[in-house]
Amino acid sequence: VTITTRLLVSHLSGIRHYEKDITKVKEEKGKANRALKLTKSHQDKEQKEKEDKGIEKTDFVKQKKEHDGETKSRNPKPGRKDKEFEQEEYYLKEKFESVIESLKIFKNDPLFFKPGSQFLYSTYGFTLLSAVVERASGQKFTDYMLKMFHDLDMLSTVLDDNEAMIYNRARCYVYNKKGRLVNAPYVDNSYKWAGGGFLSSVGDLLKFGNALLYSYQAGQFKNRNGKLLPGYLKPGTVAMMWTPVPKTEVSWDRDGKYAMAWAVVEKNQQYGCCRQQRHYASHTGGAVGASSVLLILPEELDPEALGTWPVAPPRGVIVTIICNMQSVSLNSTALKIAREFDKEKQA
Repeated sequence: VTITTRLLVSHLSGIRHYEKDITKVKEEKGKANRALKLTKSHQDKEQKEKEDKGIEKTDFVKQKKEHDGETKSRNPKPGRKDKEFEQEEYYLKEKFESVIESLKIFKNDPLFFKPGSQFLYSTYGFTLLSAVVERASGQKFTDYMLKMFHDLDMLSTVLDDNEAMIYNRARCYVYNKKGRLVNAPYVDNSYKWAGGGFLSSVGDLLKFGNALLYSYQAGQFKNRNGKLLPGYLKPGTVAMMWTPVPKTEVSWDRDGKYAMAWAVVEKNQQYGCCRQQRHYASHTGGAVGASSVLLILPEELDPEALGTWPVAPPRGVIVTIICNMQSVSLNSTALKIAREFDKEKQA
């Protein structure tokens, strides 16, 4: 078979994730799909009832329902583990000198499906992607990334190396079987730098989001007397990264599809005065003892005003949340925050 970097970056490669048993993976995907269908069916039924009766729920009832749903996803029963974190390979302690060396963990395992035919989120797919970067650049992947972080002014973003003394590094926590908070166990992330091995701060992730949003929008603004610098990436590159890829899915956002290393929700409104879907890109992060999200909500630009200076990119709302607690659902919270700031800007 042929596996391309595009298949890797969109999780269509067929390379396994932490679960080695394909039967269990199929069972879990089947359950998730059935749950999604039930949820959508229930939402459609509710919407139809509202339209028939012409009655909207009060803001208080809506907020309570949203709050209850968010609380359930955020606070599982004490002591109950997220199944994802029951996989042994999350807790590897072996140190690898290069990402190419770390490929030995999965390189002899069979593919779960023909590349390009199905979606399966795979951290190891990104380990292979980082090995491609390492081979193509002729330098260690970690050195390559740290240089990139320096260019982006992300000076607080470093390797999550247990041996190094890192100023202001937060301690991470998990719930034990008795439902009590305990320190997260020791792990060595050298087997998956690209898939969850960097430490960062809220400030640095905002810089990263702004750099991407600026790059995305820079081509839409008129460059007056060279005042507008180019983006870190070409506008077309970011647009391609934020274009949904067929056959993909997103576990943390039912409205989204996977693109290239980002989950993307496209702009959509089918009926007047009904549900409106804004274009945004996001990605959550889950590690032993930590959770995170970065969400970018681009502003809907007025083509006639794009040449008016000093209006310049980036235009939109960027939300990031980092939590030193395992298995915390953050995407819907980030989206609510982004929408509130967007309302303020429009007002």
